[in-house]
Amino acid sequence: MKPLNPARWLAVVALTAGLTVTTSARADSKHPSDTSLRGVDLDRATVLDLQHAMNRGRFDAVELTRFYLDRIRTVDRKLNSVIQTNPEALKEAERSDRRRRHGAGGPLEGIPVLLKDNIDTLGPLRTTAGSEALLGARPSREAFLVERLRAAGAVILGKANLSEWANFRSSPSSSGWSAVGGQTNNPYVLDRNPCGSSSGSAVAAAATLAAVTIGTETDGSIVCPSGLNGVVGIKPTIGLVSRAGVVPISAQQDTAGPITRNVTDAAAVLAAIQGADPRDPATVPGGDRDYLKALDAKALKGKRIGVWRAAAGDDRDVLATLDAAVATLRAKGATVVDGVTMEGMDEAGEAEFTALLTEFKHDLNAYLAATPGRHPRDLAELIAFNEKHAATELRHFGQELFEQAQATTGDLDDPEYRALREKATSLARQAIDTVVADNRLDAVLAPTNGPAWRTDLVKGDDFSGFVSSSAPPAVSGYPAITVPGGFARNVLPLGVTFFGPRFSEPTLIALGFAFEQATKARKPPQYLRTLP
Repeated sequence: MKPLNPARWLAVVALTAGLTVTTSARADSKHPSDTSLRGVDLDRATVLDLQHAMNRGRFDAVELTRFYLDRIRTVDRKLNSVIQTNPEALKEAERSDRRRRHGAGGPLEGIPVLLKDNIDTLGPLRTTAGSEALLGARPSREAFLVERLRAAGAVILGKANLSEWANFRSSPSSSGWSAVGGQTNNPYVLDRNPCGSSSGSAVAAAATLAAVTIGTETDGSIVCPSGLNGVVGIKPTIGLVSRAGVVPISAQQDTAGPITRNVTDAAAVLAAIQGADPRDPATVPGGDRDYLKALDAKALKGKRIGVWRAAAGDDRDVLATLDAAVATLRAKGATVVDGVTMEGMDEAGEAEFTALLTEFKHDLNAYLAATPGRHPRDLAELIAFNEKHAATELRHFGQELFEQAQATTGDLDDPEYRALREKATSLARQAIDTVVADNRLDAVLAPTNGPAWRTDLVKGDDFSGFVSSSAPPAVSGYPAITVPGGFARNVLPLGVTFFGPRFSEPTLIALGFAFEQATKARKPPQYLRTLP
């Protein structure tokens, strides 16, 4: 959920059937590029492939889970993307194997999942949001989306690192850094930043440390790390996935969503985690949506897609990737409306940031007050905790955003706040709804990100020339999907985003899948130490 400071704000089965087989059957290799388990390349295999392999007895959930745990122990030394593995993961996998032997199981049966560490879990898995302040927190119930994953048969593998407090603590900051987890590194070039705040989730997905991962977003923190790490991310419509049990920034914009290596997996995971939840009044009925039905390699044919070219700025690699994407759309039968604009988004961004400060104080105070255990009970106590533990919590960056939020009323009935939120949301929705209606579009295409910058724990993130298209769908509460689109300097991943109106996930998934199948743009990470 990586919002920016005010200055930055402006700134299936048929198509995926058949296992991906390699000549190696080793499951114990320590080399990062060896992702094969009994002849199945787990970097390329979908969750449907993994289910097929387990149904045929090629391997079972225990062996698959052990593969990922071993890989985390070895490969993640370079990446620092996992805060904690689940001590109960192998037992969960054993139970999954028993269900499979008895002919039972869910759509994600035996599939190991890493959760961003702001998603509540029970038992030995802590939920810290990357902060030492929550090491003593003991949630009384798991997040609704975790309950949904378990009902689907998934194995909870562990927790992924993140930008502490979803990067809503300080400005500047380094995306992917937390006091509990340290700094997460980009697997393509290790001294480059992974973007945030779902940095650990995206890095773990890219490095095949789990079958699939879950991230969260307020404004850009699913799509940006997915783009910079060469994977797929879906930021759902607000109300599709429950936020109950997720450490908040803002109930107006927060959502969880899948981060995966391919669109098939993202569709399968989204189908599993969505659904109405009494604990989150924003959620809507209709929890039986099957997004795998949207996977159509010919979905681009006959569609009208607008291109938000201005979002690319003047970055040559981003523009070249966008041009190549437009060429793919046309080659696959889509009508392209180039040069559409997102009117009013500068004003929306200014109002958004101020509104988020009030929402953060209100929503975080409510979360802390409702969470059992030994920890600060509100934002004021959290600020005091950080001051007391400054040697670890504040050793790189401050807590300016905490202090700005604390200075607000935290009152969601405050007329000034309500006017700002109404302005931000309405302008963002008008920007998308108007361009879609006026041009009769099925979706809008935009660049997801620019090249990853060098990580700097002194100066923080380098947003000079920053490329982002996350604000319109984030502020409006509408959906977006990012898919790999190309590379900068032939090494650093660049993504492209499809976004559209409320609850247009089936269309966006179809377009993303067709684009993915046409381009095959993703390449596995190289784990380079640096670039010249």
